Amino acid sequence: MTRPPVSVVIPVRDDATELAVCLEHLARQRVAPYEVVVVDNGSSDDSAAVALAHGARVVAEPRVGIPYAAATGYDAAAGAVIARLDADSRPGPDWVAQVGLALAVPGVDAVTGPGHFHDLPPVLRQVATALYLGAYFVLGTLAIAKVPLWGSSMALRRTSWDRVRDQVHRDADVHDDMDLTFVLGPRARIRFDRRLGVGVSARSLRGGPQLRRRMGRAVTTLRLNWAIVPPWQRWWTRLSVR
Repeated sequence: MTRPPVSVVIPVRDDATELAVCLEHLARQRVAPYEVVVVDNGSSDDSAAVALAHGARVVAEPRVGIPYAAATGYDAAAGAVIARLDADSRPGPDWVAQVGLALAVPGVDAVTGPGHFHDLPPVLRQVATALYLGAYFVLGTLAIAKVPLWGSSMALRRTSWDRVRDQVHRDADVHDDMDLTFVLGPRARIRFDRRLGVGVSARSLRGGPQLRRRMGRAVTTLRLNWAIVPPWQRWWTRLSVR
């Protein structure tokens, strides 16, 4: 099976330390990516310099916000497959290879994988992963009628992105990965692939303001997309396709 070329997109803002570790993991891939595109989202630290030092292509997006940064990165990517990591993602050495294999299957629009909180103690890591990330995938599937893409480990075809690039909510405070899943639509084929598992930081769990911000984004994402196609219609379409 021929693997398509994989562009890896990483949005970053003032996260040079985590970005360096992520890029080191990408440098150890058994199958090298076609390119690594780091989107500098108005950083005031040396994130861009770190990216350049690791051989990445840096694209500037001065409009602050992950939806802007991620979409700009996808637009800039040159590979037939656009993969996405966050700056704190720690992919295993086969991650790029598995992305290529997953999207070499005809008809698959996008793939996503699981994660674990690498910086938590073992027992707490398992509990937090099950409660937080497990809830994201279960509740997201119910809300979208499709397994939700998770921005820390996901990929989609260039053609799939081109089809919906004008529909994503770039200028709203949304979860861009969930928003992208919504606009891909219930007919899109999205697969959850355990081989795409990555480690991530547990910083998203720390502090009430952080959790409230993420919950607010979730509400905005649901409100905007349910206003276009309500959940019962999404499920009806999905079941009809089946």
